[in-house]
Amino acid sequence: MKLDLHGRCRTCFLWVRAMIYFLIGAVVLLTDLLTKLWAKLCLAEIVTIPVIEKIFHLTYVENRGAAFGVFQGQRVFFVLVAIVVAVLVGYIAIKYKNKPWMLNLGLSFLSAGALGNTIDRIWRGYVVDFFDFRLIDFPVFNIADIFVCLGAGLLAVFFVFFEEKYKKRECEHDEN
Repeated sequence: MKLDLHGRCRTCFLWVRAMIYFLIGAVVLLTDLLTKLWAKLCLAEIVTIPVIEKIFHLTYVENRGAAFGVFQGQRVFFVLVAIVVAVLVGYIAIKYKNKPWMLNLGLSFLSAGALGNTIDRIWRGYVVDFFDFRLIDFPVFNIADIFVCLGAGLLAVFFVFFEEKYKKRECEHDEN
């Protein structure tokens, strides 16, 4: 029986790397849930706290729709969208075996953010938002929204600029 240490080390490395990105996602999710809990317990009664007057406030908002108030009261729709996102993330995770950091990080951020808002929708019936930039006309948002946007941005950059290079490198690696 031949021991394949290189194969075992490679598998162990991939597992550890996957766990790191899982932990990153878990930290993002926990941060999102804890900040929303703080907003619900402390900010809801005050409604708004000016951090920088007329520029940035912490404002408690119960968002029953999406950004800019579209799709108000469509809780089931948003939960279904979250399920579709989870299936898509799973598909991408399986398709790309040796995922580059940008793809891994994008998937972690997107998953954690989508899960954070989905937990809110299921648990409360709405999403708690509290970051309020008043200098520009922008909707109030939360940590999950930030990471959904960062994750989607990283995935877009990967698929537009790096996917072909990644595929070419994988083909060359498979030939060797």
